[in-house]
Amino acid sequence: MKAFTYERAETPAQAVAAVSAKPGAKFIAGGTNLLDLMKLEIEAPAHLVDVSRLSLDKIEATPEGGLKIGAMVRNTDLAADERVRRDYGVLSRAIVAGASGQLRNKATTAGNLMQRTRCPYFYNTDMPCNKRKPGSGCAAIGGLSDNLAILGTSDACIATNPSDMCVALRALDATVQTVAAGGKERSIPIAEFHRLPGDTPHIETALEPGELITSVTLPKPVGGVQLYRKVRERASFAFANVSVALIAKPDGTVSRAAFGGLAHKPWRVEAAENGPADANAIADIVLDGAKPTEDNAYKLPLVRRTLAATIHQARQEGAAR
Repeated sequence: MKAFTYERAETPAQAVAAVSAKPGAKFIAGGTNLLDLMKLEIEAPAHLVDVSRLSLDKIEATPEGGLKIGAMVRNTDLAADERVRRDYGVLSRAIVAGASGQLRNKATTAGNLMQRTRCPYFYNTDMPCNKRKPGSGCAAIGGLSDNLAILGTSDACIATNPSDMCVALRALDATVQTVAAGGKERSIPIAEFHRLPGDTPHIETALEPGELITSVTLPKPVGGVQLYRKVRERASFAFANVSVALIAKPDGTVSRAAFGGLAHKPWRVEAAENGPADANAIADIVLDGAKPTEDNAYKLPLVRRTLAATIHQARQEGAAR
């Protein structure tokens, strides 16, 4: 790990000012991803600004009937919140499907949004990677790509987004609130927060340098049966090969469906929703334009089977209500 300086911010404004003032500075909260990347010298921030003590750790009702989730709310606390479990069950289920209990106790809402890919070539500093070093190439293209992206890829990158929480947030149409230098605030729809790789896979989100996430807002509950199904190589502490965040009517009709393990960002195609509860018909729309490799072509039928199983479960749960 390379040497760095450190300070603890007391307010969001102080945190933003500190990061903006020093080139190469980064925010740190739980550190469950950043510290690993620093140990491998994939990330080498010259200065760390600790935001873990900011008063952004509350879950509050909004005037519109939704929830405002502070950036520092721990994953465990978010998944266990009674309101989240009752009205946004897909989010609670997605969080519990991720990482381990120890990590969920430490990881934050904002940190989960900012997770970087687990592509093995990104983590192997002996191999070229456009996310680590722009212009160096993508070793995953033509390499081992069994758990990499099949949608939204480019000639520069085929990495996937690793988050479970973000797939559920995409299904829920969440909004990310931020603050930047000078107190400038903005709201970013979750659909626009994560970027596809294009020619700049190292630019992963819509955030500007020094911009701090302060909260995530969920709109008024949409009801329905809410499920999260994750297919992975082992029963726990593994990233998704394919995941589905589903909100359905009691008869199984799909109101909303977002997918993980398929792209550089949570994947949702609204045109596939609110039609007949036909998994293959929905998958045809969702998978349109897919470009699998020989190693990850298995994801095409796996999406169909996972979606069909989730719709079946939604029908069963809907009938039992």
